[in-house]
Amino acid sequence: MRFPTAAFLVALSVFPVAAQKFGPLENLGPQIPTPQLVVDRMLEAGQVTSEDLVYDLGSGDGRIVITAAQKYGARAVGIEIIPELCKSARERVIALGLGDRVRIIEGSALRLDLTPATLVTMFFMTNSNERLRPALEKLRPGTRVVSNAFPIHGWHAAEVAHVREGKMEHTIYVYRIGQHK
Repeated sequence: MRFPTAAFLVALSVFPVAAQKFGPLENLGPQIPTPQLVVDRMLEAGQVTSEDLVYDLGSGDGRIVITAAQKYGARAVGIEIIPELCKSARERVIALGLGDRVRIIEGSALRLDLTPATLVTMFFMTNSNERLRPALEKLRPGTRVVSNAFPIHGWHAAEVAHVREGKMEHTIYVYRIGQHK
């Protein structure tokens, strides 16, 4: 079993479900930070530009939305179910002066309308990706979906990228709505 999968499974057993107001079925997985090198490659593979509205599902500490705003000038929305992570991400966004470009929403990715996004990023296990499929299927043609480590079964990836960080290899799947089946 590769590291991301193993780490995800270990974290599932260690971290309690912190999303009390959402119910356990809406928590798509534990918070495992994506290494910055992988964040950079995910955004590069998703071809983010200053014209994009990036939605990061399970945004954790906000590193993807912050990088999208800082490096590419994109507008970005982080969606996170864990209140403490939302609070710290919002504080970081304000401290970096990105409040006009980045918004952090405390909420479930399963409940929110994702259709304004032009690029969606995520790091969930395959079963959570499957649960998100109905919402992702509603995205406009041309919208890119970038998944770290886990594919979306039944979809055809436009690109599969591999990133080596030390001894770890990370796989990034890029899908384009309208060309994904």
